Amino acid sequence: QVQLVESGGGLVQPGGSLRLSCVASGSIFAIYTMAWYRQAPGNEREWVASVDSGTGTKYAESVKGRFTISRDYPKNTVYLQMNSLKPEDTAVYFCKAHLSANWGTPGDYWGQGTQVTVSS
Repeated sequence: QVQLVESGGGLVQPGGSLRLSCVASGSIFAIYTMAWYRQAPGNEREWVASVDSGTGTKYAESVKGRFTISRDYPKNTVYLQMNSLKPEDTAVYFCKAHLSANWGTPGDYWGQGTQVTVSS
C-alpha cells in the first residue's frame, strides 16, 4: 500500500505565499518523478511542476518564476513553494508520484489534494 498525503493549503491574499508538502509512504521500492497538479472548479486537472533526478525541475509557463518545486529524497517528500500568488492560482492542488511499489511495475499514485484559495 502506498499513500501520498498533501498539506499546507489554505487561504492567502493576492501577492502572498504558501508552501505545500507531500509525503509518500508505504511499500515503496523507488520514486522516479514527483509532481504537482491543480484543478480549479469547472476545469480539467493541469500539470504545474515536476522534479526527478534525471531531468531536474520543470514548470508550467503560468507558474514559472513564481513557484519552486523541490524534493527531499530520503524523506520521500516533495514541496511546492508558491510566491506572488494570484486569484487564478486558486485550485485544489494534487501531488503525484511515479514510483515502483513492492518491486513491481512503476505506476502513478495520487494524493487526496489540498485546497489553495487566493482572495482578498
